[in-house]
Amino acid sequence: MNEERYIWATGKRKCAIAQVRLFSGDGEIIVNDKPYKEVFPRLEHHHLIEVPFMVTNTSGQFHATIKVKGGGISGQATAIQHGIARALVKANELLKPSLRKEGLLTRDARVKERKKYGLKRARKAPQYTKR
Repeated sequence: MNEERYIWATGKRKCAIAQVRLFSGDGEIIVNDKPYKEVFPRLEHHHLIEVPFMVTNTSGQFHATIKVKGGGISGQATAIQHGIARALVKANELLKPSLRKEGLLTRDARVKERKKYGLKRARKAPQYTKR
């Protein structure tokens, strides 16, 4: 890959959408123009973001710039993970089986269920009184 060329992919989770660009580089990960460790202070989120690189043994080979919006912190971290995995597959098709085995290419389709009328939340009903 050239310095100016990049591979892009989109990752999604709940309401979060991450646009990932992979450049050949030093392994730096930038999220919304900041280092990812500033945006995501929790170690669990650091691990989630780094997993696709660790599974494929490509740590330090790619420089990633990511724009993420929507959802909460955990949804954003998982959307970034999904986007990085999809971009790695575009970069090298031979990485697909290892990423698929770890479940990183599957989009988690679970979203919040809508509230129904007559109920307090999606499924919680008002307390029943017999008398």
